[in-house]
Amino acid sequence: MNNKDLFTLGDASRRIGPRSFTTLIKPGGSACNLACKYCYYLEKAELYGGRQPIMDPELLELYIKQYIDAVEHDVVEFCWHGGEPLMLGLDYFKRALKLQRKHSRGKRINNSLQTNGTLLDENWCRFFSDNGFLVGLSIDGPKDIHDAHRVNRGGRPTFDRVVAGVNLMNRLHVEYNTLSVVSRLSEGRGAEIYRFLRDELGSRYMQLLPAVDWLPSGELAPWSVSSEGFGQILCDIFDEWVRHDVGRSYVQIFDVTLSQLCGLPSGICTMGETCGEGLAVEHNGDVYPCDHFVWPEYKLGNIRENSLAELFDSEKRLKFALFKRNDLPPSCLRCEHYHLCHGGCPGHRTAEAHGGKNALCTGLRMFFEHSAPAMNRMRELLLSNRAPAEIMYEL
Repeated sequence: MNNKDLFTLGDASRRIGPRSFTTLIKPGGSACNLACKYCYYLEKAELYGGRQPIMDPELLELYIKQYIDAVEHDVVEFCWHGGEPLMLGLDYFKRALKLQRKHSRGKRINNSLQTNGTLLDENWCRFFSDNGFLVGLSIDGPKDIHDAHRVNRGGRPTFDRVVAGVNLMNRLHVEYNTLSVVSRLSEGRGAEIYRFLRDELGSRYMQLLPAVDWLPSGELAPWSVSSEGFGQILCDIFDEWVRHDVGRSYVQIFDVTLSQLCGLPSGICTMGETCGEGLAVEHNGDVYPCDHFVWPEYKLGNIRENSLAELFDSEKRLKFALFKRNDLPPSCLRCEHYHLCHGGCPGHRTAEAHGGKNALCTGLRMFFEHSAPAMNRMRELLLSNRAPAEIMYEL
């Protein structure tokens, strides 16, 4: 048996255990009021004839019912995405909540929504606050970094409108986290970006999304962050965080790294052993195993023809999930840091001619090695039933 056929006891356990997965629902497809220069999703409209109508009410209800029925747990997590989902209008989401209540079958329903923040107003914020939405807000850092890539259809900057939206959410008690794309322009400014998000924006939950995009030539796009640059950004942010903000601010990759060190699941697909447990559902009911692999060859099917449960249980979805681990080069599997990154996102892997490793491998190694002393100490504190935040006093 070669590595590509590997099927572990953990794989079998997930296969026969209660069905659990998430969905990224895109009821408006890639429709968006912005034209971010690094966006990987705007081009997806071409898969659907250049236009993407809104998911109709009948299909929306079918999706909601199938998803709630498919998840064999008491809590079901809905994640509304795009494009820009606020372009659908407030009434669309009011209808969706009614359908969730209709088909909940006693399960608790949680909703999150990712937005660029430019369309936020008091009505939206009151709706999110009243209905317990967790809002993911896209903002890349200080004004010059953000506006370099995140522009509207007319090429105009968006920073001021996004900050106005954040101020509204803070005033109306909307729970939100920030998602910042880390591009070439971010290099050397990690601590500055972190302090801006923490001090000027008031963010306490931060996600850092590295921009890794490939040109048709096979080379990295010019806006892509370099591996060493990404590693240095993580190290600089970590140094600020570990001395001042443990237990106060949460940076996703730090939490995940500590979880992995403690033998817990990663919580995010990019650093898990396998992936494919976060399905992407398109406006017409097409289903893909991942938001970054919305291409015809990866399509699992359509919910009008097969249920979400059937598509998740399919052999095609399983093969995609195992590909993350089984297609790695042997050097990755032997790496001392494999248990932390598990090869990273398959979408970030280099061409086979260059070893097939993650394009951010060097940077991730930099971060793991730099943070190891403090991470291992926090692990010791946790295993002693003490708060990891105690490390701040020790440092």
